[in-house]
Amino acid sequence: MRRRAFLTAGLGAAAGLGAALVPADAFAADAKAKTAPAKAPPAKGPPAKPASGLGALKPMTAEAKPISVEERLERIGRLQRAMAARGVGALIMESGSSLEYFTGVQWRRSERTTAAIIPVKGEVVIVTPAFEEPSVRETLAVGGDVRPWNEHESPFARMVGAMKDRSVMGGDIAFESTTRLFIVDGVREAGGGAYRVVSGDALVKQVRLIKSPAELSLMQTANDVTLAALKYVHANVHAGMSPGEIGAMMNAATVALGGAPEFSLVLINEASAYPHGSKQKQTLRDGSVILMDVGCAVHGYQSDISRTWVMGAPTAKQRKVWDTVKKGQELALETAKLGTPVGAIDDAVRAYYDKEGWGPGYKLPGLSHRTGHGIGLDGHEPPYLVNGDTTPLAPGMCFSDEPGIYIPGEFGIRLEDCWRMTMDGPKLFTPLARSIDDPI
Repeated sequence: MRRRAFLTAGLGAAAGLGAALVPADAFAADAKAKTAPAKAPPAKGPPAKPASGLGALKPMTAEAKPISVEERLERIGRLQRAMAARGVGALIMESGSSLEYFTGVQWRRSERTTAAIIPVKGEVVIVTPAFEEPSVRETLAVGGDVRPWNEHESPFARMVGAMKDRSVMGGDIAFESTTRLFIVDGVREAGGGAYRVVSGDALVKQVRLIKSPAELSLMQTANDVTLAALKYVHANVHAGMSPGEIGAMMNAATVALGGAPEFSLVLINEASAYPHGSKQKQTLRDGSVILMDVGCAVHGYQSDISRTWVMGAPTAKQRKVWDTVKKGQELALETAKLGTPVGAIDDAVRAYYDKEGWGPGYKLPGLSHRTGHGIGLDGHEPPYLVNGDTTPLAPGMCFSDEPGIYIPGEFGIRLEDCWRMTMDGPKLFTPLARSIDDPI
């Protein structure tokens, strides 16, 4: 979940706080740049001691294959057919996961525009600052045309020129939904009123929602790595450790196993009652609740797993809540049938929790967030397991399953595994945790 930006300002920085989101780039310097908020600063305080046995972990990603050029070109072809059916002359997207998905280009966002224009017919055009061109070309996987712009020039004029050279002289042009407004306005102005701006959200979703076998294979490997790293951490945590030290151990194990750490959220004791943490300073002790929400990437494709356990003997209440959350996970999977609106999964889990005395609805103590989210190249992507999302379940869609229960002032339990829809029903990437006594 590269989505807890508010934590990076403070929670992730302090090794002794009740929650820590350990910056992944401290353990994977070669991890590719992604569109994301500013990374967390390094943790303060003494570094965590290396855990015993780290050297015994062996890479699990040697056989993982990146997405092929042929698959990216096939994606562009499907997108162009969808554009033609909707009467859209071009789709524009700036740096981010969609740019990578279609073109392979891995680039960060800044005030200097790097973007792709995908015309309804013809090759892709990349517009980028001239001094960045060699770097951008390193990951461009689909050929096409690169049009650099110098600092005194307008990237938007370059983009309009590219569209005209691809015979898109006017009419509807679409923008990928995360494209920043100054780019949309810049293209509109440079076009002199010739173009009508429309949303590209439906076009991109039509291609990205259904994962290919190659994508599913990379996600499986990422999940295998994360689960193996969690097993290592569970076996090596000890009293006196801080969230930052536990997160550092998780990231180190992930790197040893061949993954690129994406996030490592560690919530201890009362902090576990707040889904994304608390500023309370806490350390691990006998009776502590430990909630870990962690993930990595393999060739860009992500995992997302949460596990919760107790250091020592759990109380009867902790055991009951843990068992209820696991039943919520199971109910989510039982509800997942082909053609079912994805929001119905959240409805079913929430109705069960209401009957158990939690909530009602989003009220605490209970489940204060949606049951799950789509996942793939982004840690969070459509569709979402939340009331009102009417997207029908189809083979190849991938989701998290994480119906936690949170009791402010006490503790929280979140269990999370990712799954994919198949013709035969949902299939998990990782097995559900067995019990609070066997929690990984």
